[in-house]
Amino acid sequence: MIECTMCGSKLKSTRTDLPFKVSDTTIVILKNLPVLQCNNCPEYVIEDEVFEQAEKMLAEVDVAAELEVIRYAA
Repeated sequence: MIECTMCGSKLKSTRTDLPFKVSDTTIVILKNLPVLQCNNCPEYVIEDEVFEQAEKMLAEVDVAAELEVIRYAA
């Protein structure tokens, strides 16, 4: 099990919604994103494989929109 770099507690696998700023005027919320969340503090970790997929999804966003919500799908 992985430990939190901030407080040392255990990280647990969960899903959450996270905002990403992809341009000066565009924010994308990725829904149902798998993360490792600390049981003790707000710290979380996005695993490399998940982050790579999220980057691909964010690269395809229409930056003309101010806000876009996308459901994460691996």
